[in-house]
Amino acid sequence: MFTTRPTLQGTFGMVSSTHWLASQSAMAVLEDGGNAFDAAVAAGFVLHVVEPHLNGPAGEVPVILAPKDGEVRVLCGQGPAPAGATAAHYRGLGLDLVPGTGPLAAAVPGAFDAWMVLLRDHGTRTLRQVLRYAIEYAEDGHAPVERIGETVETVRELFETAWQSSAEVYLPGGKAPQPGELFRNPALAATWRRLTAEAEQAGGAGRIAQIEAARTLWSEGFIAEALVRQAAVPTLDTSGTPHTGTLTAADLAGWSATYEAPVTYDWNGWTLAKAGGWSQGPAFLQQLALLPDELPPYGGADYMHLLIEGCKLAMADREAWYGDADDVPLDTLLSEPYNTARRALVTGEASHELRPGSPDGRTPVLGAHARAVASGLDTTGIPAAGAGEPTVSPDGATRGDTCHLDIVDRWGNMVSATPSGGWLQSNPVVPELGFPLGTRLQMAWLDEGLPNTLTPGRRPRTTLTPSLALRGGVPVMAFGTPGGDQQDQWQLHFFLAVALRPRVRGGLDLQGAIDAPNWHNDSFPGSFFPRGMRPGSVTVEERTDPGVVAELRRRGHDVTVGAPWSEGRLCAVARDPETGVLSAAANPRGMQGYAVGR
Repeated sequence: MFTTRPTLQGTFGMVSSTHWLASQSAMAVLEDGGNAFDAAVAAGFVLHVVEPHLNGPAGEVPVILAPKDGEVRVLCGQGPAPAGATAAHYRGLGLDLVPGTGPLAAAVPGAFDAWMVLLRDHGTRTLRQVLRYAIEYAEDGHAPVERIGETVETVRELFETAWQSSAEVYLPGGKAPQPGELFRNPALAATWRRLTAEAEQAGGAGRIAQIEAARTLWSEGFIAEALVRQAAVPTLDTSGTPHTGTLTAADLAGWSATYEAPVTYDWNGWTLAKAGGWSQGPAFLQQLALLPDELPPYGGADYMHLLIEGCKLAMADREAWYGDADDVPLDTLLSEPYNTARRALVTGEASHELRPGSPDGRTPVLGAHARAVASGLDTTGIPAAGAGEPTVSPDGATRGDTCHLDIVDRWGNMVSATPSGGWLQSNPVVPELGFPLGTRLQMAWLDEGLPNTLTPGRRPRTTLTPSLALRGGVPVMAFGTPGGDQQDQWQLHFFLAVALRPRVRGGLDLQGAIDAPNWHNDSFPGSFFPRGMRPGSVTVEERTDPGVVAELRRRGHDVTVGAPWSEGRLCAVARDPETGVLSAAANPRGMQGYAVGR
């Protein structure tokens, strides 16, 4: 079977990420004797440097990890809303949505501490050993991918007129980063060099003591002080008005990354593990739960129609029931009786309605904006047709910008992580640090009484959703993708392609499943400002069978045919527990994702 690249196989270690430099840095850590968790931390910090339009240190990262012979756990690197971030405060500013940019949208930064906790608890390398690759690329330069310069050009006027600290980093001499020319971020390199030096001085020779000292420097030291100063600067955001943020020193000092059990669902001999209802991860599991016992032939119109309609039902439930509230009814949402009833809603015609269910007899409640876009009364936030990949507007509003990495090592440790937020277009660069604050609070609503209402101490519901699959209780595959609301659509299509199609070389056909034509729909309120929807929409790649497209349209789907390689940026690694053979594959779309291993 022809694929764009081979599915890699080996026995030493496998890495797949959304940028080749991150993948190779992780592999260098493995070659140096580090494990999958050491490699993940090194890759994560490299991604901050080489994909700054997709993630940053003050963003967030959920991680699913499977230590060899240990429990599968979720490490939550999603910070909560600050103590002053109440819905009433934002409404008092005349807002009906959290802005898509600026300090009002900044949650407590989560990515850095999550990486440190992962390194402390499961790694073997020192802080200096894992940060060296990011420091070198920030200090000595890297050849940037085209999309960095394109993003900077999109927000050039904003940077030059209002966010001058960002212009200093990303428009040196008035010139955006160019492919083939070295781009540097000396301020970021200096931040990590200072952090490393001060952590080593405070922690002495102890690896864990150094990591703990670095965490303190972030949450209470020079980095915390700079972040709080920046949050207090009036900043022009997507509302068109300058605002100050709510982040304080107490918010930073009072939070740390935590572990929790994954939410799981068993399907046809597989167990799929995701983060909880504070993420959109359970929507992946709900889509599986909605499938009938017998599926139509893979890739045909019946198959795609079934998955599209099931996705609409799962995402409607996401809108009504998911959030960081105490009573998200996941057990019922994944139960057979509930999904039997929901499955009956899928007919031969495309639905154009937002139809959340009533788990345990409870009445679903939607916010005013969600109701308006679902009814077609508010069309200001309708996403552009075919916007399956990240999009950025001149005011910095971003839809779907994210990174991903998956790693498995020779001992059987496996990790999947989806770093995001803290984009170069999210907030002005903190001058002393070389990176900006994030904007994840834009995913919370300002209506009271919703599971995802903006509430101090609660995590905004995130789209970030790494995945881990087990067979017989043993981890066998880690996978994920960037893409905002599309992540758990593209991942489901990938997983089913792996589960339903032939194996290659005695292993899973990871690359064939990634290469297969993909699609998404926008028939639910989006998570990114300005939070629109397109009822009945489906965007498919041009490589999709024209007969399938015609049949979907006949059934009432509003089909947009996008570019041939435009849907998804998937990564995956796998391990056969019987043979010990490791596999990896990476997405060819965008020409920057890469898998490496031996």
